[in-house]
This record gives sequence, structure tokens and C-alpha cells, in this order.
Amino acid sequence: MRKKIIAGNWKMNTDINSGLELAKTINESLKNLVFNSKEYGVVIAPPFTHLYAVSKVIDNKFIQLSAQNIADNEKGAFTGEVSVDMIKSAGATATILGHSERRTYYGENSSTLSKKLNLAIKNNILPIFCIGEILAEREKEIHFNVVEKQVSEVLFNLTVEDFSKVVIAYEPVWAIGTGKVATPEQAQEMHEFIRNLIEKKYSKNIAQYTTILYGGSCSPSNAEGLFSKPDIDGGLIGGASLKAEDFLKLIEIRLKH
Repeated sequence: MRKKIIAGNWKMNTDINSGLELAKTINESLKNLVFNSKEYGVVIAPPFTHLYAVSKVIDNKFIQLSAQNIADNEKGAFTGEVSVDMIKSAGATATILGHSERRTYYGENSSTLSKKLNLAIKNNILPIFCIGEILAEREKEIHFNVVEKQVSEVLFNLTVEDFSKVVIAYEPVWAIGTGKVATPEQAQEMHEFIRNLIEKKYSKNIAQYTTILYGGSCSPSNAEGLFSKPDIDGGLIGGASLKAEDFLKLIEIRLKH
């Protein structure tokens, strides 16, 4: 059975004090929820500056701590970069990779992301690997081609063993931070397409085992429809992860399905 996950990407929000309060609130509330950690997971991804402090106030039985990115080099003269070893030493056990904002604003491409992905896996860091199309690509009806290219150029270079260590997050980029959201049917269609690609490349068993999250303005108001779909295993949550009440509601909705 594949794991169902709600992951919160805080992006460049909160200072250390407000981030600690948010983490503490989520942590305390999760103690009152009954869930099997082998079947369900909760991930939070604060800014780099918060990782060590947050690691000290959360219980890793309930919450997995993630970075929002890692460098594509292990160490060296790369001013301002944060290595995989640095996030590990700060308490993180996961990282988001290939988020559309990293691709769009910072020019991350398949070559860069392959290096980052391999470094994460090598260091036993769970990669949450993001893929997805922009609005123009969907309007041209090439969104399936775009997603297939992103998957095949990076993820499909992995061995079966390494691929099984990856969580995928599908982001319809046109829905991120816009208040728009893919319909449950649109999201399910793409998630099913991705799962079929995995089956063709590896096997049906690997495809059914792979966790695929939806990322794109997911909130308590639309999560019921999204999480009820068979190939949507949870969400990579942006804005709603900054409000403990909303984030916890999403976790509760995920536990119902």
C-alpha cells in the first residue's frame, strides 16, 4: 500500500519565532489524531533558517521535517548554497526538489535536478519531486508531453530501487498561488497518466507503490473532491500550510479517504 501524505511547503514565509509556534501547534494537535504512520505521513518544509529549531519542537513519530531545496554539489565554493549534508545536520530527512518556482525563477533544469535527486537518495533524504505544466502548455494541449518529458529526463534515469524512494508531486503551475485549482477530474487524469508512465517504465507493482501528491492551491474547501480520487495520494500544500487550522483540516480530510 502506498503512503498517503500531506506536506506543507512554507516557502519564504515566517520568521523563526512564528515558524516555531506554527510547528508546535501542528505537533500538539497531531497527538490527538490516530493514524498509522506507515500508511499516512505529515511533512513540513520550513525555510532553511528554521530547520534546526523546528527539529527540536516536533515529534518525528508524527511529522517528517523537510528542506525546500538542496544544492547540486556536496560542498565547496558555492556561496549561499545549502548542501544535503547541512540539511541532514539540521534535522531534515526530506527535501522538495524541482518546485515550479525553482524551475521558473532560478532556471533549474533536468540536468541540475538529476544531480540534486541523486544526492538526496545517496544521503537517505526523501525527495519530493515536483513536475507540472504552465498555463500556455495546457492551453496548447501539450501538458501530457511536458509532464512525460520531466519524468523521463530525471526520474526514469533511476534504478528501480532508487525510484521506489521518491515521492512525486504534480503541480499544475497555473494553479499555484492563483486561487485556481485543477478540477478533481483534471488532477486525477494527470495522476493516472503519471502512474501509467511508471508502470510502463518499471512495473505495475512499482506504479501502485509510488506516492503521487497534488500541488496547486489545495485547501480545505476543495480537498474532499481531490483526495477522493484513486490516484491522488495527498497534497503538497502552499498557502494553507501556513495556517495550522487549515493544514490540520487537510490532514483530517486525507485520513477519511
